Amino acid sequence: MKKLIQLLLLSIIIFISIIFYKIYFSNQNERKEANPTINNQEIVDDKSNLIKNLEYNVTLNDNSQYIITADESELLYINDIELVSMKNVTAKFYDKKNDELIITSDRALFNSSIYDTEFRDNVTVKYLDNTILSDKLDLKFNENIVIIYDNVVYQGLQGNILTDNIVINLITKNVEIFMNKSNKKVTVNTN
Repeated sequence: MKKLIQLLLLSIIIFISIIFYKIYFSNQNERKEANPTINNQEIVDDKSNLIKNLEYNVTLNDNSQYIITADESELLYINDIELVSMKNVTAKFYDKKNDELIITSDRALFNSSIYDTEFRDNVTVKYLDNTILSDKLDLKFNENIVIIYDNVVYQGLQGNILTDNIVINLITKNVEIFMNKSNKKVTVNTN
């Protein structure tokens, strides 16, 4: 009888140990290091990291705000960095004065740890009464700049500008407009 009780107690201890291990240790490897705010997401396929209607809402150190949404996204992990490949993208940046900069594009690559974003294909930027069209745009929060390049067309109240590059400082709002080659000129058409 004594051996039966010892065997039963040993079985209970093993059973509790297995449950304890499964609860506290086995799921730890599956947890992500960064857990961004994701709203209205719909997992398309558990195995492929595809998400529909993804939204990241980021408040930066200077109380400016960055909101980026995409119709379809895929989570990628490269060198322990979470990158989000997005399709049909809309991004809104609100500075400290609550001025709004809206960026749309067909594709984007978002770095969820430093929030830098590369927009590609049919990029449109709207700020106040100005519109900028291009093939590429890089939003670099670590440098506080927006780099707009490749087939850039600026449309404003005063006219249009055709150029290779526009660089906007997010803090000072200074704008640089220049060509890739020094022998080419920026084209300005006034209304």
